[in-house]
Amino acid sequence: MKRVKLATVWLDGCSGCHMSVLDMDAAIITLARKIDIVYGPLVDAQEFPDDVDVTLVEGAVSSQEDATKIQKVRQRTKTLIAMGDCAVTSNVPAMRNGVPVSQLLHTIYATSNGSKDVPGERLPQLLSHARPLHEFVKIDMHLPGCPPSSKLIVGVLSDLLDGKKPELAGKVKFG
Repeated sequence: MKRVKLATVWLDGCSGCHMSVLDMDAAIITLARKIDIVYGPLVDAQEFPDDVDVTLVEGAVSSQEDATKIQKVRQRTKTLIAMGDCAVTSNVPAMRNGVPVSQLLHTIYATSNGSKDVPGERLPQLLSHARPLHEFVKIDMHLPGCPPSSKLIVGVLSDLLDGKKPELAGKVKFG
């Protein structure tokens, strides 16, 4: 049996969705027999690989780096899943959307640190607004939740590994 190439990506979020992935407990042993984790924060791969079967993406797109990364991930992934409320709606990262980027950076760096300078070249280039993944690329499945439960993630991955389309009605909720 061909093993499924699974990747996870962490954009602008808190890593709570990745904690749910880690919280699968014994179910991860069953999944591990069918998958190869080829990319993610817990894997040493530095470059997103080609021909990934399933990618779970946590977080909103908040920087130019995020926008470039999600485009590359989409090009190289068969099934792309927006995992968590930040990826689905931009949730918490979008709380900054009412503040212009220059004011945001000045408040974070200059005002709060007693400095007069914002470290320009060392910072990622922020977009004017944090936005959900679907505004940048086609998403094959949305798993809302803050974070989605490990039980939901296991169920979705198990269905996909068994060649079934996951049935999410009544199983997902925001927050």
